[in-house]
Formats: sequence, C-alpha cells, structure tokens
Amino acid sequence: MTAEPVLSIRNLSVSLPPGSDRPHAVKNVSFDLQQGEILCVVGESGSGKSVTAQAIMGLLPGNLRTDEGAILFGGNDILKASGSERRDITGRQIAMIFQEPTAALNPVFRVGDLVAETFRIHTNLGASEIRQKVLDLFREVRLPEPEQIYNNYPHQLSGGQCQRVMIATALALQPKVLIADEPTTALDVTTQAQILKLLLDLRREHGTSIIFITHDFGVVAEVADRVAVMRYGEVMEIGTHTQVLQNPQNDYTKRLIAAVPKLAAGAPRDITGSLVLEATNIRKTFKSGGNWFQRGRSVHAVNDVSVTLRRGETLGLVGESGSGKSTLAQCIIRLIDPNSGEINIEGVRFSDLGKAALRKARAKIQIVFQDPYSALDPRQKIGEAIAEGPVIHGMKESEARARARSLLADVGLDPEAFDRYPHEFSGGQRQRICIARALALDPLLLIADEAVSALDVSIQAQILELLARLQKERAFAMLFITHDLRVASEICDRIAVMRHGKIVEEAVPADLLLHPQQDYTRELLAAVPGAHHRPQA
Repeated sequence: MTAEPVLSIRNLSVSLPPGSDRPHAVKNVSFDLQQGEILCVVGESGSGKSVTAQAIMGLLPGNLRTDEGAILFGGNDILKASGSERRDITGRQIAMIFQEPTAALNPVFRVGDLVAETFRIHTNLGASEIRQKVLDLFREVRLPEPEQIYNNYPHQLSGGQCQRVMIATALALQPKVLIADEPTTALDVTTQAQILKLLLDLRREHGTSIIFITHDFGVVAEVADRVAVMRYGEVMEIGTHTQVLQNPQNDYTKRLIAAVPKLAAGAPRDITGSLVLEATNIRKTFKSGGNWFQRGRSVHAVNDVSVTLRRGETLGLVGESGSGKSTLAQCIIRLIDPNSGEINIEGVRFSDLGKAALRKARAKIQIVFQDPYSALDPRQKIGEAIAEGPVIHGMKESEARARARSLLADVGLDPEAFDRYPHEFSGGQRQRICIARALALDPLLLIADEAVSALDVSIQAQILELLARLQKERAFAMLFITHDLRVASEICDRIAVMRHGKIVEEAVPADLLLHPQQDYTRELLAAVPGAHHRPQA
C-alpha cells in the first residue's frame, strides 16, 4: 500500500493579470510529495516553478490569483484555510528558502535576531532559550563561530553564509516540508556543494520532504528522487531521477538536457593573433578601518597576478567567491587602481594613463556584468543605451543609432526593439542588449564577469554561442570570469584558477580537466554538480 503523500497539488491554476502574454502563470499542475522525498522542479524562467511555490506558501503577488485546484496538507486544502490557520501551517510545518538570501534578510537586524523572530512569534520560549536554539541551528547548518555570526549583520557574511542563515530560519520549527527556490544559483561550486550536502543531511536526519526548484540539471543529478519539468506554467514531464535524466520522453526536456554545459574540452585552437592584454605583477590590497585600540586589517585581494591575452583568444578566470577574479578585472579596466603592477593594452601602458587619456583609451575595453537588469538604466531606451558610448567618444548621433540597430540584429534581436525599455525584455534578451552595448565601441578586449551564471541553461547556451560567434567575427580577446568549470571548459582556450588572490594553476581545458596539478583545482572539479566521473578528452 502506497504511503499517503505529505503534500499534494491537485489541478492548480494561477491566472495572470489581463494584458499578459498568456492567461495563466500556472495551469492545471498536479504532483505529490512523499515523506522524506526530494522532488526537483525544473524549467526556464517564467515556467511557473516559483509561482507554484508561492501558491503553496500563500505568498502570491497581489496581481495573481488562484483560479482552481487544491493544495492538500494533512488531508486539508490549505487554500480554504483561514488566515490564522494558513499562517500556522506555513510558519510551522511548511517553510521556504528563497533564491536571494541577501534580499530576504533584513539588513538593519543582526542575523541571530532574524532567526530568533520565528521562535518569538510561534513559541512561548524565553529569550535565553531562544538564543540557545538559534545557536544550535547555526551549528547544525555548519556556520563557523556561531556566537560571532549571531551578532553579525547580513552584509558582514558571505553569500553562502547568508544562505545558511536562511536555511536555519526555515528549519527553526522543524517543518515537515521545505521548499528551496533556486537556493544555490550564482553560488560558487564549492559553496553550492556544501549547501546541497547540508540539505541531503537534513533530509536524512529529520526526514524532511523537500521541493527543490532549480534550472540546473547538474544539481538535479545530485539530489533528486523525482523530477517535474515545467514550461509555460504546465508540467511537461514527471518521473524518477533516472527516467527523466536518462530517458526523457518530452522534446522540451530533451532540449533542456542537451543545453546543459558539459565538463569536457574540445580540440584546442591555434591562437596566433597579436597580443592585446599584458598585465604583469598586479597587486591590490584593501584595508579595513582600525581605531586607537586596534590596527586595521589588510586583505590581499590580488597578489602578484600576471595574465596575457591575444586577439581572438578567451581566457577563463575560475575560482570561488572572494578569490580575486572580479577585483583583477576591475584593476585591468581601472575601475579601481592596483597598488602595483603594469597593464598594457595593445602596447599602450594603460596603468599610467591620466584621467583624460584613460577615458579615451577605455573604448578599447568593455565589460558585461552578471545582472543585465541592474546594468541597464530602466528609464533609458535600449537603443539609446547602445548608442551612448559611440556618441560620447565622438561618433555622430545618426551613425551611432544606425550602429545600435545593426548590433541589435547581430545579437539576435529585432532592430525595431530600439525604442523599447529594459523591463520589456527577458533576462536573456537583456544580456544580449548588454553585449551589444559592450561591442558598440568595437573593443579589443571584452570582459564577461559572470555574464551567464544566473541564466537558464537554454538561455545560457544561446549566450555562450553568441559570444563565440561574435568573437570569431570580430576577433576581440575575452576575459571570461566564472565560477562554473563546465561553462569555462566549453568556451575558453585557457583556464586560470584563482585562490586567495593568486593564480594557482593555468592550462588549456583538456589538461586542466584531465590532469589537474593542484589540490584546489581537484576540489573545484569534484564540487561540480553532476560531475562524478572523469571528463573525456
């Protein structure tokens, strides 16, 4: 006899407001969650994954409403529960971990007090008992120095530590169901591996049932018992981990799996272009403030790093958060000035340029950032954003606008989109706009700083293909910063591994993947989701 599911979704539909591109955010969705099971819900942005979770938690935005269906928990439809009953269920028995922990944590409160609030609202425990329970939770989620962490503010913690605080909050009252909405997106691979292991340990130790929302099939391969694939608000396929990953039945599932980057290197290219970038012995030290009683602390963010790049070549810069990757890129483009070292861009000593000369020379270097939405001015039409750089550097406005339209076509967008605003585009389209803007000045060097880390796998594959095509056509050099070795192995000619501000290993992808020389590189490879086997050359 099959055990009664802990949670059942029955024919759930959530309508979108009038004027949306489709009538429903979620349409006729049904699935069960068993005791101690991890159900991975997979799909692209807009597929309805998070809306389904919000419907379960009673957190739907005001412009969305549940049309029909039932959400059964303990035999009762929680959609029909009163407000107090619903709060008691979602406060005590169903909990949620959100994708962006720094946005979910109130920045004006210490993190210990944020977790303690759950106990103050839902229990009658005294202050000392609550503090002890919070410290015990911090130890359970493997946070270092719990007493110190308790008194820290969110901005004083790393992304991985903030996510552990969120997990501690979710686990405070030992819920039966845990919903994890993209909890490892944009985390580096080692932190991601730690969070996944933590969730698996919690399932084993407490029998917690988990709905794990993700777009990363590598993560699915690590943790899922069953998998539900969603598209446009509907469940396209549902089955066991083995059924869906090894024998998918739906064409959409097959396309998603095919788009997942593989930890494998292609044949090396013969790069003969002229030298574009030569950065030598770059150092950058940040100092924290001291006082009369205590000396300040120095952090060597970049410590004696040298890199070179030729036209048409891509150098991958890989490492954990805080390894110095982005700081090195900012030193190269001189968004921050290094303490020492020399930067030459096609023979020009970039590191010695004054303000006026630097402004002119920066046209040779452009950067694409991780979050395309925050990189674009929401009040500026995208055509104007693309044309702005050439106009600033002396191009006639009519010519710059014509170039912007041409670039929109080059990155696969309709030139007629020139007069639209950033909010009218998807995340992948916005990243294409940022790439078009970066290429408007025909740079010698393009820096892509985690430019695909937050994108769905299918959109990620499209952006990587776009970058490779544009580089072939325009022969720019590219510094590709990422925490994902799978992505680096697909697009890069060489990969440099950074740790604690230093490059600890550099090699072509085949050598790095098959014959890593450093223990740290081997740790990074072992932490790649779904990569338990040695990659093939």
